[in-house]
Amino acid sequence: MAAAVAAGVRLRGAAFLLSTAVRHQSSQRSSPHQGLVAKTSLSSPPWPEVKLPDPVEEAKYHAELVRRVNGLIAAGHYGRLFAVVHFASKQWKVTSEDLIMMDNVLEAECGDRIRMEKVLLVGADDFTLIGRPLLGKELVRVEATVIEKTESWPRINVRFRRKRNYQRTQIIVNPQTVLRINTIEVFPCLS
Repeated sequence: MAAAVAAGVRLRGAAFLLSTAVRHQSSQRSSPHQGLVAKTSLSSPPWPEVKLPDPVEEAKYHAELVRRVNGLIAAGHYGRLFAVVHFASKQWKVTSEDLIMMDNVLEAECGDRIRMEKVLLVGADDFTLIGRPLLGKELVRVEATVIEKTESWPRINVRFRRKRNYQRTQIIVNPQTVLRINTIEVFPCLS
């Protein structure tokens, strides 16, 4: 009986090998386009292929653009300027003659002129200069005057717990400084 079982196992093993070989040959014969791979998300990326511009053409375009912007700045034909400045831990979009009210103390006295040196962006009608992260001090100058130093309206903070004889009142007043933006100047020194 053991010999019959062993022979049956060998037969089943040989039949399995034979059936896999037949299946492999039939799959090769049934494929009309041998060597082609179906297009899937893994065979090619789902986004379109990007063609990069020629570096020589890109350099020519950049030089022409810089020349035109320098010409506009030198001639003064750019209209009203605006700037984004980082001042007192905030970013402010300002133009000339704007008023800024900050909720903190500034060391300058009333009437002092200050220069905002952290300029992130300057824009006009026809161009915008963006810093990475800041524009140079030789390129842009934003000046302001301290107009007023005052305090905010009082805010009242009340804490109360009923049936506990607990009530606390706190009056909060913050110092404030008001600035007027005098000038935003751009100089034609782009490179």
